[in-house]
Amino acid sequence: MQAATPVSTAPIAAGAPDQSGSHARERVPVWLARVLGAAGLIAVIVGVLGISGGAAGAASAYVPARAGGWPSWLAGPLSGLGLSISSSSFQTLTLVMCAGYALVLVAATRLPARAIWAAIILAHLILFLGPPLLSQDVFGYLAFARMGALHGLDPYTQIPSEAASDAVYPFIGWPFLHSPYGPLFTIASYATAPLGAAGGLWALKATMTLASLAAIALIARAARLIGHSSRWAAAFVGLNPVLLVLAVGGAHNDTLVMLAMAGALALTAGASPRPRAGAAALAAGVGVKLTAGVALPFLVLGARGRERLYAALAAVLTLLALAALGLIGFGSHALGFLDALGEQQQMVATHSVPAESARLLGLSGTPAWWRHAFIAGFAVVLLVGLWRTARGADWRTWAGWSTLALVIATAWLLPWYVVWLLPLAAVSASRPLRAATLVFCIWAVLIHLPLAEPLLSPAAHKHHRYRGLVVPAAGDRLELTGFQVLRDVQVNLRW
Repeated sequence: MQAATPVSTAPIAAGAPDQSGSHARERVPVWLARVLGAAGLIAVIVGVLGISGGAAGAASAYVPARAGGWPSWLAGPLSGLGLSISSSSFQTLTLVMCAGYALVLVAATRLPARAIWAAIILAHLILFLGPPLLSQDVFGYLAFARMGALHGLDPYTQIPSEAASDAVYPFIGWPFLHSPYGPLFTIASYATAPLGAAGGLWALKATMTLASLAAIALIARAARLIGHSSRWAAAFVGLNPVLLVLAVGGAHNDTLVMLAMAGALALTAGASPRPRAGAAALAAGVGVKLTAGVALPFLVLGARGRERLYAALAAVLTLLALAALGLIGFGSHALGFLDALGEQQQMVATHSVPAESARLLGLSGTPAWWRHAFIAGFAVVLLVGLWRTARGADWRTWAGWSTLALVIATAWLLPWYVVWLLPLAAVSASRPLRAATLVFCIWAVLIHLPLAEPLLSPAAHKHHRYRGLVVPAAGDRLELTGFQVLRDVQVNLRW
């Protein structure tokens, strides 16, 4: 975690060369750094290929959508490699990836940019060719799209189980939830409906993969314009195991949120920042997921003079355009995704920080007051960050800390949410923020590994399961019709 490139707080002119290798006192000799870095790049690729190819070889717990069957279009082209995967091999390959990633971070400033980018692109290509990993969310995107485009159902007021005859239905994991995604993403996803289940899946996989690659390129550009190492920033984000296996491998639309954030960072970096365009880019991200808006007030306050007002105006106009799009597409239910987010916040993920900390303290379940305490902590960090940014602090750093506080505070934590942090941490001058981001990445990886089970899933805790739901006590009740938690229900993120 100490392997971070030296940074300068003063912006440099656009187009200035990468300063990554300019400092004289390097702890590691150049030849050794390059050898370690090359070994790290190879380890990441081997891990990605083993996990994605192994998951494609046969139906396994690492492709939850297999519940709907195991057609060739789900397994993908890598099924021809004849590989397989088990819990022990998944753990080994994941640890190999993580070790390789650590080596790359140590040596990134001494590695050729071509080598780093070749590894990033190859890893993304391998994951694109494999099946969706560790999540069925991509089929949820398809289900919501097909509800609106083919069945005349509003995904904000109706649920996928009302279209149970649809070809995608057997593959989805959450048939009783309304869509929690913004109108921009929801309406755009309608274009996948005519492609069928197979075509829609691969169209979304291609979209999320390209979004991730574009975001990495923009993050590298932003880092270079600020005066940081573009190679280190690209490696920090693009070879991160959480981004690769969980976000890209699972074809999550969080890569689109990352793209909006990366665009805002690139537009506001350098000697000629464009905060208006950056604010519009972040506001557009809200049309995918509401969480993209966490960094928006920081960007606005980070602008100087009259640009602050113009940036705020650009953000408001973009949000109004999204509202108009929602009204056209969904009428009075245009903001229905906010209700769906409220539904999610009534649930507790087993490995969220509030849930795990409550267990360690011996609390019964995860009480509401305990969850509210975490939300209050997030509010404090947010307000302090806004105040510091208004007084001249770096908006990227405080947007990063606030996003981290949100990820820590939410009881509905899914591990790929960590990628929201990556762009901000990659370009920030704060080493503690980068270290904290890596710690949370470790957490997101550990909860999928058998070695962490004794710590995170003690055998003394007995649960009842229903389609991935874990109910801690027999007296607790779950209303499946509206997916409303009436008492205390936890969701197990392990497949």
